Amino acid sequence: MLRFAPLLVLLPACLSLQSDEQKAEAAEKAVLARHDELMAQMDKLYELRQQLQKTPPADTVAAGRQRRALLGAENGMMFWMHHYRKPADTVTVTRCLSYFAAQQQRIDSVGRLFQTSQDSARFVLAAGSAPTSSAR
Repeated sequence: MLRFAPLLVLLPACLSLQSDEQKAEAAEKAVLARHDELMAQMDKLYELRQQLQKTPPADTVAAGRQRRALLGAENGMMFWMHHYRKPADTVTVTRCLSYFAAQQQRIDSVGRLFQTSQDSARFVLAAGSAPTSSAR
């Protein structure tokens, strides 16, 4: 999301120069671009789940929790994809913009799930591979 932050600052200025239809198209493209960015991370979620399964971390409860968190992030994406529907051409531009704004919030929420679950899984994996004081 941080990569898009500068673009989001400029978006209102750019939108003021566009027609309503162009605004709706830009909003849809932004939502779908975020989706595509997250889809590119799906393999990372799977790989981390597999690593947590194979590598016995120091805390198996934490590892199980992180596997479920990663699976939850994947399920969040699947849920979003199954419920996303491009508005019909007959829907007003105002309603389209509202819909795309809500979808942007939802896909950004999925992105936060992706990030926090991956960060937490990496932390658990790193803690499990760190030498313990009893290994001396």
